[in-house]
Amino acid sequence: MILKILRSSPSRVIARQMHSTGGSGRRTTVIRNIAGAVCICGTTATLAYHWLNRNEVQMAAVGSSHKFASVSRYMAEPITSRQVLDANPTDMKCRMEELVMRIQYNFCRSLEAEENFGKKFLVDRWEREEGGGGITCVLQDGDVFEKAGVNISVVHGNLPQGAIQQMRSRGKQLAEGELPFFAVGVSAVIHPRNPMVPTIHFNYRYFEVTDSAGQKQWWFGGGTDLTPYYLNEKDAEHFHRTLKEACDPHDPAYYPRFKEWCDKYFFIPHRNESRGVGGIFFDDLDGPDAKQAFDFVSSCAHSVVPSYLPLVRQHKNDPYGDRQRQWQLLRRGRYVEFNLIYDRGTKFGLYTPGARYESILMSLPLNAKWEYMNIPVEGTEEAAIIEVLQKPKNWLKL
Repeated sequence: MILKILRSSPSRVIARQMHSTGGSGRRTTVIRNIAGAVCICGTTATLAYHWLNRNEVQMAAVGSSHKFASVSRYMAEPITSRQVLDANPTDMKCRMEELVMRIQYNFCRSLEAEENFGKKFLVDRWEREEGGGGITCVLQDGDVFEKAGVNISVVHGNLPQGAIQQMRSRGKQLAEGELPFFAVGVSAVIHPRNPMVPTIHFNYRYFEVTDSAGQKQWWFGGGTDLTPYYLNEKDAEHFHRTLKEACDPHDPAYYPRFKEWCDKYFFIPHRNESRGVGGIFFDDLDGPDAKQAFDFVSSCAHSVVPSYLPLVRQHKNDPYGDRQRQWQLLRRGRYVEFNLIYDRGTKFGLYTPGARYESILMSLPLNAKWEYMNIPVEGTEEAAIIEVLQKPKNWLKL
């Protein structure tokens, strides 16, 4: 959201390249040493494990590393210089930049592995004249993913007036005058080709603002949500259960609180329906302390792959026909309506002079459709998903 505002200033593309892994089909070896430790780039990091279907493992490093990893473990060179990152391993700005780059790499490579004919992400590294930049990764016209965008932003400068007004409307006590800021985050929207595979969106971010007296405010925000075209209750339950398992070790109140927040935020008032089946959403998280808040955000970000990839694998080869495809396009129209009319970050980004529109609009589907007065017939699969969207469910029966 807010990152879309800030990364949208005039920018300069400095590198555009295709990354490929070659044809070897190599798989990374997983060390199954629960609660153990491994050496990564000369340092020790504790490992958390997210077990996937087929006994696959997603490893999330929650310790800090003293050296920023080789670019081969990321989609491109970091935005902040390696010298700064290596010299400040405990600084939250550096920790968060390392996290979002790792999340971007892991998610992009996981999606590429689902493509049947070797489709890869285009990697677009850009810089912002006012400070910072980003890495936009887009996979388009794949056989599994019609359009997939995974973006990171690492930007700094002075807050635009629109961003200041938005923050004050949320209760932020910000001083008058210029307000230097730093913002870093990762965001992704995945639009699959098969209508039986849902769309996923996630965004995790960190923000710092410093006033003229040197007083610094910081907070985290983010969330993950799912937008299916056809209702599959087992898929929704798996998705929500995975998010709850990421939240509970940090605070059992987080999942129900942030699930309700998500249902309210991703609501389309003029349609009287939600965008999807929800997930979690939060903003302005500044406690219990920076380390615990970071660990929570890290757990949520690392839960994306195990929450979503099993659904892709299960449904990407499901049969479908033109009726299902046309319904998918209509539902994507609702996605566009929410993003362009209600999403705070998209609106502010588009209204910012010199905006980087390609990155802001990365979330939009490659194809969408609108029909006049399309109302599903009662008793159909299309009507079933509308009923859920109009009355959000407690998927885990808490």
